[in-house]
Amino acid sequence: MRSILAEEQIQLTKSLGQNFLHDGNQLQRIIQAGEVSANDQVLEIGPGLGPLTELLMARARSVCAIELDNRLVKFLQKRFANAPNLELINADALAYLRTNPRDWSEWKLVANLPYSVASPLLVDLALNPQGPKCLVATLQIEVAQRIIAKADGDDYGQLSLFLQLNYESSGWFKIPSGSFFPEPDVDSACITLVRRTVPLLPNELIKVFLRIVKLGFSQRRKMMLKLLRMNWPLERLSPALEAAGVSPMARAESVTLEQFVILTQMLAGSIHSE
Repeated sequence: MRSILAEEQIQLTKSLGQNFLHDGNQLQRIIQAGEVSANDQVLEIGPGLGPLTELLMARARSVCAIELDNRLVKFLQKRFANAPNLELINADALAYLRTNPRDWSEWKLVANLPYSVASPLLVDLALNPQGPKCLVATLQIEVAQRIIAKADGDDYGQLSLFLQLNYESSGWFKIPSGSFFPEPDVDSACITLVRRTVPLLPNELIKVFLRIVKLGFSQRRKMMLKLLRMNWPLERLSPALEAAGVSPMARAESVTLEQFVILTQMLAGSIHSE
């Protein structure tokens, strides 16, 4: 990778989170985690120099790779010239996905995500009613731990709930920093999230769920009841908390995903501002 970058006169940009995975064994593990087969359509974000892209193209029916750095796009265009099953898009992936609605429901995300945008990208895809059927993502290990965390854990928070609402974790593995170039200061992990076969909430209630979660975690030291009163009257909150089995004294970090779902169902349609 070092020689390719030198030959192409590409200076990596730290702000873009450009740490390229070069370990062949780890790349194969990612492919296996995604169970990539000949019928699959795969979305890759941040292909870099294309080592994962090459493996995906060899196995999948089609690959859509989104790369922000136009220097890398030019290299990939040369490397995979005339590839029949590759769609290469030069764009900011987060902005592109938000401004170009597309049905990804029959696709898989398999990507070594740029650290700088990993969390918002995953949230957008996970909350999309037409999101991919699975998300296989390599990201900072701390972020991976937050995504799969459960109530009462130190890592549990908004990110955990936003991803787990529509997806379930089916495993993860650690990737040491030495597997990347340049070597980052932290270890990484590859997580696999599979879309729930039966949604916990209908699409029309997702905004209410997000509002409850955001309010609940807006001040972690405060009780949920006090924070939710910013949007709901006490006469609606008390029976909703009781139905969900949540103590009036509880803080958001102790409230499970299932309890947040019940609160959403109970409080939908009664939002107000005091």
